[in-house]
Amino acid sequence: MSRSVLVTGGTSGIGRAIAALFAAEAHPAGTPAGASADAPAGPPQVYVTGRHQATVERTAKELGVHGIVCDATDPAQVAALAVQLPTVDVLVNAAGGLPGDAPGGLAPLEALLAQWTTSLAQNLLTAVLTTTALRDALTPTAAVISIGSIGAERRGGSYGAAKAALAAWNAALSADLGPNGVTCNVISAGYTAGTNFFGGTLPAARHEALVAETHTQRPGTADDIAATAYFLASPGARHITGQTIHVNGGAYTTR
Repeated sequence: MSRSVLVTGGTSGIGRAIAALFAAEAHPAGTPAGASADAPAGPPQVYVTGRHQATVERTAKELGVHGIVCDATDPAQVAALAVQLPTVDVLVNAAGGLPGDAPGGLAPLEALLAQWTTSLAQNLLTAVLTTTALRDALTPTAAVISIGSIGAERRGGSYGAAKAALAAWNAALSADLGPNGVTCNVISAGYTAGTNFFGGTLPAARHEALVAETHTQRPGTADDIAATAYFLASPGARHITGQTIHVNGGAYTTR
């Protein structure tokens, strides 16, 4: 029986890579990279969301998935999304990003408040609203996976604080949903090249400094994160829950 997979923020970067890996289950060439040999049989029904219709439609066509326009910071749009998905086996909360510039004309404290409010909305509340709206749709073996950041551990500002709150919320969510058989984990991504996260080309010096922090001496890729998400949604990860999995090449280590 095929499973239902929802990836919010699935039109670019890490979210798109995750959606592509799940969608690859339907490819006749065989098991996708990073897949478990005991993954559920049958091609999944993969859904991606994004805020803009053009990018959602283009991604859905290119990956062969279903596209739904949804701004995950908007409760009404999230509620409408939930109506379209009666069951969900894998929920990936990948929507998020850095806050843009505050509107002009604001006083300094007002501008600061706007920045922090946006960071929390994009990087915490998107996951909270979506997961809550789909709670009753989660199957007994569902996996909820939220994309965090190394910024939660250091130098993250409002973005890092929101990602730290995401991990704290995930721990509580795991305790809440665990008795139902649902696992809940955060993937904390380190420097990941080839995404739009930095809003443009990263200066060479900054790129080199970030790579130098790793033990592997290379930047991460969206595929690294996708493979981890795929594993966390596999039968082999059914006893992994309430965790923050750091995927950063050793730039931040735990013990």
